[in-house]
Amino acid sequence: MSRVRLALMACTAVLGLVAGLLVAATASAGIAETLLSQGKPATASSKEASSYAAAKAFDGDLAATRWASAEGHDPEWLRVDLGASQQISRVKLTWEDAYGKSYKIQTSADGTAWTDVYSTGSGDGGVDDLAVTATGRYVRMYGTTRGTSYGYSLWEMQVYGGGTQPTDPPTDPPGDTFVVAAAGDIAEQCTASSASCVHPKTAALVESMNPEFVITMGDNQYDDALLSDFRAYYDKTWGRFKAKTRPVPGNHETYDPAGSEAGYKSYFGAIAFPQGKSYYSYDRGNWHFVALDSNHFDQSAQITWLKNDLAATTKPCVAAYWHHPLFSSGEHGNDPVSKPVWQALYAAGAELVLNGHDHHYERFGPQNPSAQADTAKGIVEVLGGMGGASPYQIENVQPNSQKRLTDTFGVLKLTFAGNTFGWQLVGTDGSVKDSSPTYSCH
Repeated sequence: MSRVRLALMACTAVLGLVAGLLVAATASAGIAETLLSQGKPATASSKEASSYAAAKAFDGDLAATRWASAEGHDPEWLRVDLGASQQISRVKLTWEDAYGKSYKIQTSADGTAWTDVYSTGSGDGGVDDLAVTATGRYVRMYGTTRGTSYGYSLWEMQVYGGGTQPTDPPTDPPGDTFVVAAAGDIAEQCTASSASCVHPKTAALVESMNPEFVITMGDNQYDDALLSDFRAYYDKTWGRFKAKTRPVPGNHETYDPAGSEAGYKSYFGAIAFPQGKSYYSYDRGNWHFVALDSNHFDQSAQITWLKNDLAATTKPCVAAYWHHPLFSSGEHGNDPVSKPVWQALYAAGAELVLNGHDHHYERFGPQNPSAQADTAKGIVEVLGGMGGASPYQIENVQPNSQKRLTDTFGVLKLTFAGNTFGWQLVGTDGSVKDSSPTYSCH
């Protein structure tokens, strides 16, 4: 048997102490989390060979070791003994190519009687980051239908828990600070097996930032954004943040032969269409975020929705993002399709716009939609098309452009506070390539 083994970077949980209170390592968990399963005794229904033993899925190595069941057989299971009864908040499965289409997550106090805490019949591989509420000493992945003709194979099965569930739902303090990772133009058709492949490296940066959520500014998958390519490339790297990604499509998402944005919609599902459309908005703290589809800025429905959305928000700070920039010094240059959106945002007093499309990094000082400097009401634009696609050159420097970098891959690390924001461009070598001023909301 010959199959390509795709390497994934190791995922770690972060535990913070703030004013004596434990805070969740991830926004979705809602409780303080600890990785409970690593290095614990593990058993499985079968193994493909001695090198694919159950313990390999609990050794913390997502790049080289894995559990694999016997091929061509259902059901199969993988079990870990946590050593004592634990409160369990999350189970994260990092599948190899041989994934489970139908499977359950089960817990048990004695390893004999099992309780289902999660089940699916539509698994599609990649990374499944599952929020659960359960208690048990033993945790099991019980696969009933294989997604391929092979068996079941997991690079890692990670069980998180600890802490106590709060009585009331957590709220976002209006003045708190949070970090967001952002980039556009991400996954070329390559994997970590190639030293020149960049999106595994930018994904590692996102991992190290441990952001509250992840923003992508379009052209998530090259060249034609097929669902099969999303699964083969993007999902193996940036896909491990899928549950907390807030994406928008780019022009490459429209090239899918199955239909414009078909692969993008199939891959991200409700994550990218939470309100039934390819544009949406959400809030965090004092901030209102607007995610837009610039492939359809020529259609009045989205512009009307945007104006209504901006009029309805009560948040004092607004950030918006989409693919095609109104202002760019790169090869694509300025795209006037975005001007009506800028005009609506400017009229609403928005602070920040994030874009991709040109494959370089560029930041602009505050300006109005006519490219006139405006420190009182102007919008700050950041072009972050350096997520992994081949770089473009700077061709025509635009007014108010304050910093431009090409041939530099990286991720924006944005810091949002109650009434301020700023960012760093972090390169794939881990160094800070640029730091913005700190801006205040209007």
